[in-house]
Amino acid sequence: MVLALAFSGPLQAAPDDSAGDAFSKFMAERGLDGRQAGQMVEQVRTRASDMVQSAMNFLGVPYRFGGDSEEEGFDCSGFTRHVFEQGLGLLLPRRAEEQARAPGLERVKRDELQPGDLVFFRTLRRTFSHVGVYIGDGKFIHSPHTGASVRVDNMESDGYWSKRFTGARRAEDAAATSVETSAEPAAPSGQRVRSTLAPQP
Repeated sequence: MVLALAFSGPLQAAPDDSAGDAFSKFMAERGLDGRQAGQMVEQVRTRASDMVQSAMNFLGVPYRFGGDSEEEGFDCSGFTRHVFEQGLGLLLPRRAEEQARAPGLERVKRDELQPGDLVFFRTLRRTFSHVGVYIGDGKFIHSPHTGASVRVDNMESDGYWSKRFTGARRAEDAAATSVETSAEPAAPSGQRVRSTLAPQP
């Protein structure tokens, strides 16, 4: 049975009994006991953690416009696309703006960010002109610009990034399952995230 967790908030221990009861009721309605529910939550946490660790392996890889591999370098969206494909089996569109609007990704409020979320910034005239992966504690990893390399920056204490933050997205469903790649030919702008989830071949 494939079941996606449909919560927009952080996956963590419930702060009070009423929240815990609501979660238990949600899982009971789906025929899952507390142990099974806990296993699913832990699986989501593990997948996100693994993806962040994978992203950190690319620290120092040089920026390259149009790049989407460790060998040739990354631009910002090439980096996030590579990390999501390797870590979750999720094929994102190619450009940052397209990733922000991709079906299958949930909007996330700034104060509800979790490791593994995509974070977007306005660095040019477009609302979603830059993208990175949130790693926790106000920090994100990204491939910033020509002459730089994949690095970690703080989007809270660094005024440049703090002022330019424009939104975040989460692959809720992909955190619990793998994502099927499109069987249709890719559009020039890249493949879309499928809303139907299934193991990737």
